[in-house]
Amino acid sequence: MSSKKAKATRRRMISCFAQIVQEHISGWKIEQIAAGEKVKARKFSYSSQVYLLMLSQFLHLFSLNEIVDVSKIYAPELSRLRGITPANLNTFSNANRTRDPKVMQSFFWEVYDTFRRQDGGFVRGRHHGRLTRFNLRGIYAIDSSTIQLAYWCIDWAKHRQRKAAVKIHMVANVANRLPHFCVFGRAKDHDSKMEDELFNSLKEGDIGIADRAYNHFKALHRQSLRGVFFVVREKIGMKYRVVRRVAKKDLGENIISDETIMLTGQRTSKEYPCAMRRVVARVKVDGKWRTMVFLTNNFEWAASTIAELYKARWEVELLFKELKQTLQLQDFYGENENAVAWQIWAALLTHLVLRWLKYKSGAACSYSRFAALVRAIVWLKKDAMAILRSYGIAPPPDPGGVASGMPYLPGFEKMFLKSVG
Repeated sequence: MSSKKAKATRRRMISCFAQIVQEHISGWKIEQIAAGEKVKARKFSYSSQVYLLMLSQFLHLFSLNEIVDVSKIYAPELSRLRGITPANLNTFSNANRTRDPKVMQSFFWEVYDTFRRQDGGFVRGRHHGRLTRFNLRGIYAIDSSTIQLAYWCIDWAKHRQRKAAVKIHMVANVANRLPHFCVFGRAKDHDSKMEDELFNSLKEGDIGIADRAYNHFKALHRQSLRGVFFVVREKIGMKYRVVRRVAKKDLGENIISDETIMLTGQRTSKEYPCAMRRVVARVKVDGKWRTMVFLTNNFEWAASTIAELYKARWEVELLFKELKQTLQLQDFYGENENAVAWQIWAALLTHLVLRWLKYKSGAACSYSRFAALVRAIVWLKKDAMAILRSYGIAPPPDPGGVASGMPYLPGFEKMFLKSVG
């Protein structure tokens, strides 16, 4: 029997979930990453914890009880998958509470790097439209999203009265809509507190795009000195003087003004002592035209390009939408800070794997439909990639329509052909 045929036969003997994990994820890295941890795993390994949390994201399970029940029901199937063992409720809860979630974080970036090495096109992506000129330059959208927690009494995550929440700060690669850098914070903390950490993930020549919440001039000046370009929204009430103004006849379409300015505020003039570019443009948002003001440290790009760059920031909002709509980030399995972090990183890892599978299979459907398909075939014992490749491929519709071939009872043709209503 050829190796190709033997591999296809083996795929029919194990579940699609096992195929996804074994063929696309370097599982042995988990225990290697966790080797230096002080908390020792005896009966319930770090691998079991990681894969069961991933399984809970694939199946959209709502509680630890459900994960434990599923792991026990499918224990024989899971045992083939790198020795995953079902856990008792207390054991699983204790693991999420006491083990360092940096293990899952490190594993996420390890898998990300594995995909990059296997196929550079997946991580590299491509810019579209006016941004194709930046194909050799990294464009990154920076934003945050608040995730509500069910337990309002959680002290470490208190947000507003009788509410608890955690905030995810994300640097997303615009070309592929994948996370480039991610950090969690308290929802009540202002976004600018994370600005340096987020922008520091970019290298010289990269472009960072952010909303006005990240418009902290001291941090922006530091990034400008590093050679990082930024495009941000102007804060209301900003004080400045115009140094140079582009003539109206030279402005592009939908550009209201293009100016070089110096900040004159008592504090801001010290925080950002260099010249800055201020562009006022009309931008179409949700089908409506809005006037927006952008600030940047680049003086060479066309003003229309700056407006187009800011529109690319919405890619990170689409990423947050994918995460919240298709993964389990509504109900959390614990109120401890570690437990919440474990679950969020598990969701990010599952999203990464789903995007990789969609990319490799070339499935002709939306990401949300693709995620639903994978959820449906988790326990199926067939070739997973063959199913994913064929999904969404259907013959073109009959030009004649369905009604053209409809059989009629003899003598009733005129009744069926007559318009009704």
